[in-house]
Amino acid sequence: MICLISGTSRPQSQTRRVTRIFEKLFQTAGANTSLVDLNKLPAELFLPSAYAEKPASFAPTLKTILDAKGLFLVTPEYNGSFPGVLKHFIDLLKFPESFKHKPVAFVGVAAGMWGALRSVEQLSHIFQHRNAFVFSDRIFLPKVETQLTAEGEFTSSLIKELAEKQVRGFIDFCQKMDPSHPKGANHV
Repeated sequence: MICLISGTSRPQSQTRRVTRIFEKLFQTAGANTSLVDLNKLPAELFLPSAYAEKPASFAPTLKTILDAKGLFLVTPEYNGSFPGVLKHFIDLLKFPESFKHKPVAFVGVAAGMWGALRSVEQLSHIFQHRNAFVFSDRIFLPKVETQLTAEGEFTSSLIKELAEKQVRGFIDFCQKMDPSHPKGANHV
């Protein structure tokens, strides 16, 4: 199962729209998916006590992350970085098992011209630090409001082609990194 993470809590975000497009692409490619929408995190997760004891309402989200064979993050760029809610979410996940030897891929979404390049680069370092397997194919969507139709599709056939290629490649990457899969790698 591929877990897609919509990396912002902003209501009606472009990030969420892009995440939904990728969710459909993964499903079309035959992958089972789940979606973690940071907009739907339980409010008690933001209490200082959540660091010491996770609220019971967070258990299903944590299980989704732990059970996933790969994580696919769609992140916007806020103030030259990724959203604070995404960092808080990462900080509250179990260490090290949430990301250790787990494939992860990124898509950057931005209103500006760089397509969240900085956000993705910063997140790559965090996930590498947590011993995740970072997939090398990344997509950056600059001026995202021009990249999406009202119906929730990409406006550019090139972007759609790149997205489909990334999805197929990431599914294959997840299979190769999974020791229990017939195509899986042998982890030493």
